[in-house]
Amino acid sequence: MTHRWGLYTCGVPIPRLSPNDTALLVIDVQERLLPTIADRQRLVTNCAILLQMAGALDLPYLVTEQYPTGLGRTADEVTAAMPDPSRRIEKTRFSAVIDLVDEHLHTWRRTNVLICGIEAHVCVLQTVLDLQATGRQAFVCSDAVSASQPDQIGPALDRMKQAGAIVTGVLSAMYELLADSRHPQFQSCLKLAKLLV
Repeated sequence: MTHRWGLYTCGVPIPRLSPNDTALLVIDVQERLLPTIADRQRLVTNCAILLQMAGALDLPYLVTEQYPTGLGRTADEVTAAMPDPSRRIEKTRFSAVIDLVDEHLHTWRRTNVLICGIEAHVCVLQTVLDLQATGRQAFVCSDAVSASQPDQIGPALDRMKQAGAIVTGVLSAMYELLADSRHPQFQSCLKLAKLLV
């Protein structure tokens, strides 16, 4: 059975991003974690662009902070890109799928979660595994995740894929969410796309 838009293969739905069922989750892009992170400027810039895209497309989003007392608050460039800075949630668990995040996703009725942040092999990985376990679909922006040990990133992304997550890129996710060049926010997103690192 094939859907006329090609969204099904052998009767199984193919995961797709759409503004109606997607939320953005930015994980732990914090001041004191950043100095050792590989390609940290790329990570910060691309996470900030995702937040600006969320604002343009009216996507709900959350930004988590792992033990901010010890690890500092969200990096300034990322905070400045947040349409609503009150959407920060503190946590101590490595996974960002804590009760408050789960409640927001449930209230928003979002089954797809676009993921960016750090560290790929710890908080990002455990978040993705938990999202998949709760029946949600994680989409991980590989050019907006990183770690302090670069050799950990590839195996972490492989583990996420094995768990059913979709690995994508910021630009690809942006165009998938827009879906059509006639989208009213196409020009705004095109400007953001030119800023990607």
